Formats: sequence, C-alpha cells, structure tokens
Amino acid sequence: MVAEFCITSNFTFLRGASHPEEYMRRAAMVGLEAVAIADVNSVAGIVRAHTEAREIARKVSERQRFDELTGLIGPPRLDGMVSPESASIYTVPRLIPAARLVLCDGPPVTVLPETRRGWASLCRMLSKGRLRAEKGKCILNLTDLLDHCDGLQLILHPSTQGLSGPCGASGWAPFMTRLARRFAGRMQMGLTPGYDGEDNARFAARTLEAERLGLPLIATTAPMMHQGRRRRLADVLSAIRLGVQVDALGREALANAEQRLRSVEEMMRLFSGYEAALARTEWLVKQCNFSLDDLHYEYPSEVAKGETAAERLRRLAYKGLRWRYPYGASEKVRGMLEHELALISKLNYEPYFLTVRDVVNFARSQNILCQGRGSAANSVVCFCLGVTSVSPEIGTMVFERFISEARNEPPDIDVDFEHERREEVIQHIYERYGRHRAGLCATVVHYRGKRAIREVGRAMGLTEDTISALSSQLWGFFSATGLEDERMREIGLDSRDHRLQQTMELVYEIVGFPRHLSQHVGGFIMTEGRLDELVPIENATMEDRTVICWDKDDIDSLGILKVDVLSLGMLTCIRKAFDMVEQHHNQFLTLASLPPEDSKVYDMLCKADSIGVFQVESRAQMNFLPRMKPRNFYDLVIEVAIIRPGPIQGDMVHPYIRRRNGEEQVTFPSDALGEVLGKTLGVPLFQEQAMQIAIIGAGFSPEEADRLRRSLATFKKHGNVSEFYDRFMRGMRANGYDNDFAARCFSQIEGFGSYGFPESHAASFALLVYASAWIKCHHPGIFACALLNSQPMGFYAPAQIVRDAREHGVEVRPVDINESYWDNVMEPDGCGGLALRLGFRQVRRLREDDAAWITAARGNGYLTVEDVWRRAGLPPHVLTRLAEADAFASLGLARREALWEAKAITAEKPLPLFAGDMDGEGIIEPAALLPDMTIGEQVVEDYVAMRLTLRQHPVALLRHLLTPNASN
Repeated sequence: MVAEFCITSNFTFLRGASHPEEYMRRAAMVGLEAVAIADVNSVAGIVRAHTEAREIARKVSERQRFDELTGLIGPPRLDGMVSPESASIYTVPRLIPAARLVLCDGPPVTVLPETRRGWASLCRMLSKGRLRAEKGKCILNLTDLLDHCDGLQLILHPSTQGLSGPCGASGWAPFMTRLARRFAGRMQMGLTPGYDGEDNARFAARTLEAERLGLPLIATTAPMMHQGRRRRLADVLSAIRLGVQVDALGREALANAEQRLRSVEEMMRLFSGYEAALARTEWLVKQCNFSLDDLHYEYPSEVAKGETAAERLRRLAYKGLRWRYPYGASEKVRGMLEHELALISKLNYEPYFLTVRDVVNFARSQNILCQGRGSAANSVVCFCLGVTSVSPEIGTMVFERFISEARNEPPDIDVDFEHERREEVIQHIYERYGRHRAGLCATVVHYRGKRAIREVGRAMGLTEDTISALSSQLWGFFSATGLEDERMREIGLDSRDHRLQQTMELVYEIVGFPRHLSQHVGGFIMTEGRLDELVPIENATMEDRTVICWDKDDIDSLGILKVDVLSLGMLTCIRKAFDMVEQHHNQFLTLASLPPEDSKVYDMLCKADSIGVFQVESRAQMNFLPRMKPRNFYDLVIEVAIIRPGPIQGDMVHPYIRRRNGEEQVTFPSDALGEVLGKTLGVPLFQEQAMQIAIIGAGFSPEEADRLRRSLATFKKHGNVSEFYDRFMRGMRANGYDNDFAARCFSQIEGFGSYGFPESHAASFALLVYASAWIKCHHPGIFACALLNSQPMGFYAPAQIVRDAREHGVEVRPVDINESYWDNVMEPDGCGGLALRLGFRQVRRLREDDAAWITAARGNGYLTVEDVWRRAGLPPHVLTRLAEADAFASLGLARREALWEAKAITAEKPLPLFAGDMDGEGIIEPAALLPDMTIGEQVVEDYVAMRLTLRQHPVALLRHLLTPNASN
C-alpha cells in the first residue's frame, strides 16, 4: 500500500488549487488507499474531505451490491484474454487528518494525529497560534510543537527549492537535530521531488541528512492540485495572493504541472531506488488510527443544584405549561408534551433544550425580545420554555420533523434576538461557558461571479474598464450558457481574444473556491470539555469574538450541536413599540399575549396596507395580499411561504389562488399525497411537503431524502440538486404520476435550493407578521416611531415611513432643538391623542453623543444658536447640521438665519471671559437681511439634511408641469 500524506487543498487559501473533495475522488480513481489533507496551519477543509470519503464509501457499497446481484456490465472476457487497464472502482480512500505547521523559528512539519489525544494536541496548538495573531494568521513557534506533541506523528520538510540554504537542510540543521531527538520514533524526513532536474542529487542529499539525524525517509509528492490541468489556476491564485499579474510572477509561478496527486504506479516510478521511503507510508498509515468519526462530541451537561438535566427539563417544562395555560392545558397539549419529553430523553437531548432555554431566559431578564423560529415552532417543549411564542396547536406540524429518532440528526433551534442588543447575548454565552468551551461557527466565503471576474481579471492583466464591463454582464454569463460570445459583443469585447478566453475559463474554474473564513451569523458551538480540543479556535475580525474553523455544514456532518443566536431588526421594532404602548396606554403586551385573530388587522392586510409590516412589505407581497385575502393566522403562514423562489419556480402560486378562490376544483394526485397536501389545497408550498412528495410520490428512501435535503442546504455552493432529477422523475412515473406534475414538483424542489420556507419557519415569521400588523393597525403612530428608531431595516426609507404614518392620521412634528431627543418619541398632541416628534437621529451625520449633550443641558429651553453652543458645548459643525435640518425654527429662526448664526461661531468652545451671560454688554451686530427660501428649496434641504420632509411631496411642486391641463 502507498499513501500520500502532504496534500495542500484550496483551504490553504490562494495556494492550493483543488477542493478537498476533488482530492478524495481522484485518490479513489487512481487507487490510493490513504491520503492526508495537510493544509498550512489549518484543518478547515478536513471535514469536507471526510464527508466526501463517506460518500465514496456509500457509492462503492451500492456498486458492489449491484454487481453481486447483476454481475459485471459488458461483454464477457474470453478465456486467455488479458484484462484491459481500468480505473479502480472499488477503492475507498481513507482520510488521515493532518496539518502542515509553518513555524516562525523552525522547519515546516506535517503533523498527523495517531489517536484522539493527538488530535486534541493538534487543535490546541493551532488554537494557541491563531489566538495570538490577527484574523487569518497563525504564529507558531518550535516551543508550541514541543509543548503539544502527545499522540502525534511528524514529517519533517527540508526545502525542495535547493539542496541547501537558509531554509534548506543546512539552514535548519540545529533545529532538526533537536526535533529528531525529541520525537525519536515518531518523526520521518519527507522525501519530496522538486521536478527541476535535480531530484537525484536532492534525494541523495536528503538520504545523507536523514542518516545523520537518525530519521527514516518517507515518500511524498506534496501535491498542490489533484490534476495537472489546474496549473494555470494555481498561478492565478498566486498572482492574486501576491497582488501582481500572472506575467510578473517569476519564480513564484509553477515551473510545470508536476505537483499533482500521483497514482501508485507514478509514485513507484518517481521514487525508484527509494522503495523503503514508499514502504514507510504503509507503516505510517497503520500508526495513524485516528478518524474524525472518533470525535465524540459532548454537549454541556447543564446539571444544576443536584438536578439531572432530565429532571430539570421536566420541571421547567411543566412550570412553563402552567405559565402558558393559566386556566389549564388541554389533554391534547399535555399528551404532546409528554410525547416530546419522552423522545428528548430517549435521544439524550435534554442539555441542548436547557441551554437554549437559559440563553432565552437571560435575554428576557434583560428585556431583550426574542423569538424561536424554524423547527422550534413544532415543539410544545419550546413553547413552554419560552423559546417560541407560536403554539404548536396552530398548525399541523409534528414533533418528529423537529427531532427524529430514525434520522439520527441533532436538533436545530434558531432564536432571533433584537438586532441592536444581540451582542449582549453573545457575550453572556462567552462569559458563562468560557472562550475555551464556546465559539461561533465559521462561514466560508467562496468566489462568486463579481469577485471572480474582478480578481482573476486583474491577475490576468485586463484593464479596469474591461473588468467593469465583464462584471456588468454577470447574470448574462452565469445564467445563459452558450451565449457568452454574444454577451461579449454587446459590451464591445472581442470574444476571440486569447487572453480574454483564458480569463473567462479561469473565472468559471475559480467560482466555488474558498477565499477566506468569516464568522457565521450566530451559530454557537458549546462543549462540556475544551472546545479547542475538538476544533481549533481563532480570532474573528470583530472585537471579543472567537470562531472555530468549521462551518455549519461541517459540524452538521459530524453531528455537533449548535445554537443559532441570530438577530432580527423587526424584533427591535416590536419591543420598542411594546414599550411605548405600555408607557402611553398602560397596556402590557408580549408576542404571546396579543389579541388573536383581530378582524381589523386582516382587513388592513387585505387592502395591502402593509408598509413596514414584517415580511409582507415588498411589492410582490403587497400585490398578492388582496388576492390571498388572509382571514386567519394560518393564512399568514401561507402568505409568508408562498412568495418564495420554491413555489414561484414550481408554478404553485396561481393554482393555489385559483383553488382558494373557488375557480378551480381541489384535487389530489393520489390519496397518499392528499394527506401531505390537504392543508394547502393539493398544491405543495412548504419545504417539508416537497420532501414528503419525494418520499411518498417518488419512492425516495429516508437516506435519499436526507441527501436531497442536504443538497438543498448547500445548493448555492455546490449546485447538486439536479443530480436527483432522473431518480425523482423515474420514481414519480413508476407510482403513476404524470410527467407535468412531477416536473413542476421537482422545479419547486430546485427553487427551495435557492430559498424556501419550511412550514415551521413560516409559522414563526407569521407571528411577527401578525404582531407588527396589529401594532400598525391599532397604534400607527407608535409603529412608525418604533420603525424609525430601529433603522436601518426593511424595504422603506424614513421618508416613506413618515408619509405612510401621516396618511394614517398621525401628526408628525419636526426636529426641534427644544423638544426632540435622540430617538423619535410620542408626545401629547393637545387633543387627547399622541403626535410623533422626530428625533435627532434623523439628522444626517449627527452623533448620539451630541444629542445627549443637547438634551442634558437644555433645562427650560434654548433661546439662540449661540445659547446651544455655550451650554451644550457643541462644536460649530454640529450647530451647522442642526441649522441645516431646520431644528431652530421654534426659536423664530428660519433655516438661513440659523445657518448665518451657526457659521458666525468658529471656536470649538467660548473663551472663559465670554462664557457666561454678558448682561447686554456684548457687541450687537446688525441683523442680516437674508432672502426667504422657496418651498422647493426647503424640500430639497430637508432631504439633504434628514432624507425626509414634512412639507410637500417633491412631485407636488412639479404637478403643474407634469399635468398642464389638469385645471381644465
């Protein structure tokens, strides 16, 4: 057996030229039985290789079963005939986790864990190096390797670029001697070809060096790509990394395409005469028994005050049941609760639910509004724990879609928090568990169209004008295969130009390559033991954030639980609105206590009066609302889910409306699918229904359906949903469904790959739709005030929000130096109602600190612009911004007069002698006679200063020009 231990994937960013998955597939093709992905100071790509290895094992197992049942495909081979050469179709390469350590004071070393303990040592070492450096970098010293060496095998790498030198054998000789003594029996010296015609001399020198150090040689080709055709892309990646053009790479360019993954035969040829170095690879494979399957993730136990996790969860669940149902819960709800608790106990998920509950409980203790969504809406336990405010009785969802014993998948609960205060929750998690036990997931930033065109174009030497022109045709290139030449001609480029052709080929090739790691929006990993012994931890760009190097798909593949701590601007808006309702109307509201099924709310939505309302404020939703005519909560669930790419692409919207309005008969393709599609009138709208159609209609096994679901989750990165098309259509036809219905169903499934809603997710969002619509219906002024105070968010600018509020009868008052605060507020209107007073936050480029000084020093009010300068200590440029916003109008100063006075103040603060009241002894300047501004000028200045106006609409000033005969 021959193995390759020093593979560099594209997770050594801008160096490796192949995906980890490509290496695994290539290894299977060329017959390598073991390979090690060893990226530089990183294990970020290992899980992807591990997942691909499992997929290869599954396919090989299926092929072997097929061959056993049917025999080999093709004509029989006659006796005596020599078997033709064939690719290996039964090889399942074993992945050996590894990392290539680049030390600041020592030679590069590839580290391979022998055991679980060795993996922990590697992770802690990488964590130490990354936490002492800024994001994306790693500072490792020789002492770090010496301190964390338990359970590790090492391969020492002298330089391949020459026989000696500062980084060659002689340069690192003192360090290598120390390492050889320290790791006796666990260190090999890598024998790597340089492909420069000096390999014989190089191998001889390495042999002498290894004998001197007492180290065995081990053969490795150190691949940078899985196939030689990636050489051009490897050079482009180097050019991007170095910030130069490919033509200027010089020695940084690959001399040839030899640094590729080699077959067993090729390695035997390359290392002819050094067979012992090849044999050493088999020995090392036997020493490295660790697999990522050995990672036994331990969730925090959440034991408290002598209670086990199960006892505590049961107690809190029944306590919450009494809170949610003060007059007693129905037998149905009690039965659902017991059923869920039993299933949770069977799968040992109690600590997970308790963690989510404790995070939510902290948020509520700090008056931070939060709402569970996604699958959590299926759960009575989550409802009783306060994680979600959606009662599971509302829908027809079942808990098994949330947690399934058959699927053996970890649960996934997403919790949204106010976007302005989520950081408090994140820091609470770090404080409670410690940074050595908690970290955010990573997000892999991949090359997409615009970035690929921009960076590859620059590396290939295209002009900025050409790059901009190519970027302008992004959708033309990536959505209309075969029309590239036509698109080129449209923007004035010659598609026959060789450099341009090469550039576009490389752009297509680099799309999907990882560019760097970023942090997940909120997926937290927490462990009972040390997280940095499970996966390396590193610093995020944001202060006080640490992240792991695996993304959500990686941890899902390994069965690691995460808690999604997400942010939602509408929750900020709703919480601020609830506070104002309580302040001005003495009515305490929560998401769960809102008056249900209010007909006035549905009447408002049926008229598409939904500016600012969560999820139904887009033009598409506003056009659909009068056709949908929602009259109950479940109608809102459908409203949220239906205007999505899945149902639209599958042509499900119009059939549903026709059936809902009685224009088309409700029919079902079969009785079996009728049970799945009954609540949506025979039309699949939800992601769960699409999956059920695959299982019931197309005969997918649970394993196939799970693979389809996972492909949906990764569609944007890998685009592999369509590989199920033939299987789906074949299964639908076999079960008696017509091709048109089957094609539309699969088209919907592909649409879900872009963006689709499960029913439980839609139910959680529908509650926020109802809550925001209820506030807008009954308290339009408060709703507008809360929206303005929560900006930026939503579709609409402050000017549109203010105009909508005025159309609902709300009096909106301007920014006033003596009346406004930082936030917009509601104040008595003098007629028993409330008026909306615009706050200083609406003034562009005005800081909250400046507004605080204005309000703190205001006392009984300011009298002049100079008065504000003296008492609040504001610099002249802030006074100018206030004057531009017409904030001094209540002092009898027009905008130009206030600007005149503000511009006269040039010092940052008054001199001590003149700081107090002058008692009329100051110099009185003659008044400036400034012309009045026209209404048009006022409107323009309002928009410049505040992006809104309380005067006329700009178009109203042009109406006599747009409709000159209107008076007739």
